[in-house]
Amino acid sequence: MFLKKLLLVASACSLAFAASAQTATPAAWPEKPVTIVVPFPAGGSTDMVARAMAVHMGEKLGQNFVVDNRPGATGTLGAGMVKRAPADGYTLLVSSLGAFVVAPHLLKSVPYDALKDFDYITVPVQAPNVLVAAPGQKARTVKDVIAQLKANPGKVSFASSGNGSSDHLSAEVFWQQSGTEGLHIPYKGGAPAINDLLGGQVEFSFQNVNAVLQHIRAGKLHAIAVTGDKRSPVLPDVPTLAESGVAGAEVYSWQGMAAPKGLPPALKKKLSDAAIAAINDPAVKKRMLDQGLEIVASTPEAFTAYQAREFARWKTVIEIRKITAD
Repeated sequence: MFLKKLLLVASACSLAFAASAQTATPAAWPEKPVTIVVPFPAGGSTDMVARAMAVHMGEKLGQNFVVDNRPGATGTLGAGMVKRAPADGYTLLVSSLGAFVVAPHLLKSVPYDALKDFDYITVPVQAPNVLVAAPGQKARTVKDVIAQLKANPGKVSFASSGNGSSDHLSAEVFWQQSGTEGLHIPYKGGAPAINDLLGGQVEFSFQNVNAVLQHIRAGKLHAIAVTGDKRSPVLPDVPTLAESGVAGAEVYSWQGMAAPKGLPPALKKKLSDAAIAAINDPAVKKRMLDQGLEIVASTPEAFTAYQAREFARWKTVIEIRKITAD
């Protein structure tokens, strides 16, 4: 009787394993809706990128791709959920660089190992930040800003969307490379930071190009320099920091798609091919470019190498600059 039960259990386990293996079969995937977890509230840049890709991937693959916003703990809550999901292609993560390369160095406890717990699929887009001055500021060049910082060390205010955000890190690297020191004013999100910048409550900020492009074009904010290694196509008259005399301060804000570690290689390729095709779709591509985002569409191999470099870079910056989450 015991042997019969043992055989039944073994048979059930075999069937479950077979079903699981079939779920991850590349030729069959996706056979049910795919969830894309965005670890931030709806309406931001990361959410916009995820939703644009979800629509195209769903149309291309004949299955629904559903965006699930799971904000909390600077992106680590949603990332932790994805880490714990099965590696079967049905749960994906689209996040900004924060969850992948910044939060692990800022927070005391992160529910994943960013170097070991994910399969990195693609970086669909990136964007430089742009140094902008509030309406009442007279500074129009990087030289002007540096002079102001040196005349008032630690007193010139720079707004950011929060501790450890790309706009905060841009300011820290800028101060480091220019031998200056400003006053960091963190906000809970980009919108309130930009509102106070427009109102003149703070003096400067390094903001995502796509977040302030409309205000620059309307003449409400003054664009001084971009943090990319080349000029932004949507701000061709604005120099880079390097062109303005501050080398080594290149910073890009980027979004990445990842999955739980352990995807079968053929499934990973099918997923990455679909994601890369989505961001290169002419309509999607135009929408991104019009907002100041740059198309990257990297391969899994390129993203994995890039993530490791960014992880090491921001670890060093955070330690040297003594940046904390508070």
